[in-house]
Amino acid sequence: MLTALDHVNLRTADAAALAAWYQDILGLTPGPRPDFGFPGVWLYIGDTAVVHLIETGAALSRNETSLEHFAFRATGLTGFTDKLTERGVPFEIRTVPGTRITQVNLEDPSGTHLHVDFDGED
Repeated sequence: MLTALDHVNLRTADAAALAAWYQDILGLTPGPRPDFGFPGVWLYIGDTAVVHLIETGAALSRNETSLEHFAFRATGLTGFTDKLTERGVPFEIRTVPGTRITQVNLEDPSGTHLHVDFDGED
């Protein structure tokens, strides 16, 4: 279960499809978004909008963004990796040197790198 992040803003050609992926894989929930005059979706953990999607209408190349990655904190490492395996989502597990943090690294369908951090879970 995810526990914390402020927010990350991502550009995408298809906000609805990307939102569906984040809902299915990470359990985020769509919620209220101010009317900025352009299409987009805000995805929430509880009452906090953590991922803001902006629809560009055109596919972006990987070098059109400055975002390298973003990270969530979470609990339930085994359940999460089981879910990724069941959904066919590739991932890599790393540990942060000198800590008890296990990172699960993956990419969303638009190629954005993210990791989900589990403290003290093997």
